[in-house]
Amino acid sequence: MIKSLLIANRGEIACRIIRTAREMGVRTVAVYSDADAKALHVRQADEAVHIGPSPARESYLVGEKIIAAAKATGAEAIHPGYGFLSENADFAQSVIDAGIIWVGPNPDSIRAMGLKDAAKERMIAAGVPVTPGYLGEDQSPERLAAEAAKVGYPVLIKAVAGGGGKGMRRVDDPADFADALLSCQREAASSFGNTQVLIEKYILSPRHIEVQVFGDSHGNVVHLFERDCSLQRRHQKVIEEAPAPGMDEVTREAICAAAVKAAKAVDYVGAGTIEFIADASEGLRADRIWFMEMNTRLQVEHPVTEEITGQDLVEWQLRVASGETLPKRQDELAINGWAMEARLYAEDPVTGFLPSTGPLTHLMLPEHQVRVETGVYEGGSVTPFYDPMIAKLVASAPSRTEVIVKLKSACETTAVWPVKTNAAFLARCLADDLFIAGTMDTGLLASRADSLIPQAAAPDAVRQAGAMAVAAASSGSPPYQFGHSLDDLRDAPTPWQAMFGFRLNAADQRTIHFTIDGKPDSAEIESPWQPLPAWIETAGDTILSGVNDGRVFAISPARASGIAAGIAGDGAILSPMPGRIIAVEVAAGDTVTKGQKLLTLEAMKMEHSLVAPFDGTVAELNAETGGQVSEGAVLARIEKAE
Repeated sequence: MIKSLLIANRGEIACRIIRTAREMGVRTVAVYSDADAKALHVRQADEAVHIGPSPARESYLVGEKIIAAAKATGAEAIHPGYGFLSENADFAQSVIDAGIIWVGPNPDSIRAMGLKDAAKERMIAAGVPVTPGYLGEDQSPERLAAEAAKVGYPVLIKAVAGGGGKGMRRVDDPADFADALLSCQREAASSFGNTQVLIEKYILSPRHIEVQVFGDSHGNVVHLFERDCSLQRRHQKVIEEAPAPGMDEVTREAICAAAVKAAKAVDYVGAGTIEFIADASEGLRADRIWFMEMNTRLQVEHPVTEEITGQDLVEWQLRVASGETLPKRQDELAINGWAMEARLYAEDPVTGFLPSTGPLTHLMLPEHQVRVETGVYEGGSVTPFYDPMIAKLVASAPSRTEVIVKLKSACETTAVWPVKTNAAFLARCLADDLFIAGTMDTGLLASRADSLIPQAAAPDAVRQAGAMAVAAASSGSPPYQFGHSLDDLRDAPTPWQAMFGFRLNAADQRTIHFTIDGKPDSAEIESPWQPLPAWIETAGDTILSGVNDGRVFAISPARASGIAAGIAGDGAILSPMPGRIIAVEVAAGDTVTKGQKLLTLEAMKMEHSLVAPFDGTVAELNAETGGQVSEGAVLARIEKAE
């Protein structure tokens, strides 16, 4: 068995690996960049090594630094987690060549499945059904457009080296193909260093079903059943569950058998996921499910598989990497109950889910009712350099209904400040009738955005109630307790409770400055004694407020969220976060229409389009391609048309 392990990753997955390694008696070594010097995974590991500046390309993505850290600390093995170098065959080979155990599949298997076009060709040869499309070498825009027309719109353009929803565009109209192709190639080049794409037929009622597979070096391959990852936003998974709702035993047997066949076709060793797309227009059927791709690593959503099977997949990884056989045979694995995972991100749904960075002054996660996987802590921060995940909330129960109730409650009782999160959005998703019925597809969130995304402004009554709760919390003897209604809060039972801090011999004026949903520019109670920092946050349909001594007060029911950022009232287009301008579509003096793309910002490994807020003229332009910009910078100003 491996005795020491370096984790070539960060955040929640590094902490997750450390936990299992510690339980197995394996010494752990963390690596960290400048931005992660005080990160949770650094604190939890037995040893930590600094590997460079904050940008991932100068630290976590530099294989030579990772290997050097392993050698310097005497680590026997390297676990890549997911993302970064986890599916880099050259890095895996370099680890092996350095005499270090690679906790992952063989480099040849990574290469075989790493390029989507080659992988699909291999699956066709192995008898695994694949979606119709174009996998050719001719990458000219003309040929790709012609093939898209042949497949029939809508189509999906996918980077052959892609993953995580990056380098992927749906195109419904031939007129939009050229722009979508260019954007897809540009994002693919930035994320993967490879601009080659393939074309697939877009399934109009798609369900995303994936199967967890595991192989060892002795030729054994098993599956650990399926997961449903259909609830997605822009191809990014939001909520995952296992097993898949509506999956009968015949269909399950067929899809899992196809997954095992796919893994065996590349002599797979370690943890992997075979991803399928299902046409769910007539429910889940074995003849309507096709291979999409294979992820040759551990998945973000692996906890739901662990919950329904009772297996620790990280432990399996370490045992297989040590040369052992698989811990269980196929006939020893079974589904027990239901599990669901929600990805809690530092992002603001009101502003188009733009990442939210900054200090985590207040962080309240529901650790007693669900499994929490996190890589942050109260007092830490969310930086602009990496994926903005705060935590994964994982619920399990005997039935799907019970799981939904438990996970929704967990999302509603999550409170983070001043960083904004998608907690309220997650709670609304879990309350959606189609999701509850298990009949959702990957287009559900886009089709119901108006009902799922919080409104841009809170009612005055909610703001007033929030202010009263903050004042009550600071008074030393709060008159309002959990669960009181807005009417209760507006109408204090007695004048004594309404007069916070009342004194017979001196007036006690308290000025309350705050805004809703993590936007308290000056959240402070002013009194004759001392200022008392206060916060206010939404969680689902509940407003939480409190002071920094740990007291929290809930106001329910309420619907509140932040005011949209990125567009000032005078037509100024503000940078929503630090990033790099990768495209400028207009020039000063140009006439623009509402919704027209003005420029594209690259931040947190994703492209973000900034558009005109109304019809008008570009009166000011302060952005140029390649330029770095800071959060809040005025990039352009639109003068409204008369």
